[in-house]
Amino acid sequence: MAKRVTKKNTRSRKTPARQNPLRRVLRFLTRAIFVLALGVLGLIALGAVVNPLTTPYMFAQSRALGGVSQDWVDLDDVSPVMARAVVAAEDANFCTHWGFDLPAIKQAIEDGGTRGASTLSQQTVKNVYLWHGRNYTRKAMEALLTPVLEAVWSKRRIVEVYLNVAEFDKGVFGVKAAARHYFGVSPDQLSAVQAARLAAILPDPKGRSASKPSAFVQKRARAILSGAATISKDGRAACFES
Repeated sequence: MAKRVTKKNTRSRKTPARQNPLRRVLRFLTRAIFVLALGVLGLIALGAVVNPLTTPYMFAQSRALGGVSQDWVDLDDVSPVMARAVVAAEDANFCTHWGFDLPAIKQAIEDGGTRGASTLSQQTVKNVYLWHGRNYTRKAMEALLTPVLEAVWSKRRIVEVYLNVAEFDKGVFGVKAAARHYFGVSPDQLSAVQAARLAAILPDPKGRSASKPSAFVQKRARAILSGAATISKDGRAACFES
């Protein structure tokens, strides 16, 4: 009896289609951006309660100079007039905006970009998380992170961190080191005039001196003294004063 011969299925199995290389790249970039965003959000959330040990700029200066002078100080241990002075000098409407001072930006545009409109919040983002220098990449990242910082940090925390990481002279960072460097006092002992002079040397601390003020610094310090008194009276200092 002849055996029945069965034909084997000669049809080859379909091989899975190769994934489009462009799609793979896009998927990788999407995941990378998502992970990076989560990391940044985590750092900002952490910064709301944990004091930064250093900053990118401070680290670079430390390597270049062989060390920097910086000691953390709580805002409660800083003369209240110092906080008012730096806000009056850098961002008088700090308590009324959400990270961007739109009227100041409009005015800066009308003036042809000859004056800055960077808020204290923007400067804090730049000082703590980014790098110094004028380029569109940094400005774009600063614009993205500033509203996040405003949403997560209190206004008081922003002022506190800013005062502790701002550069006041070559290798001198933070108000505690600055008060000692220029006047030989602790930050809670700063007088109104001394605080105004420290605020007046920003944003050019390497070209100005608080202890040996030029005519320009003295004039600017007088204006800051007046501005600090004004924001104290009209309530624009209430968001960072307890």
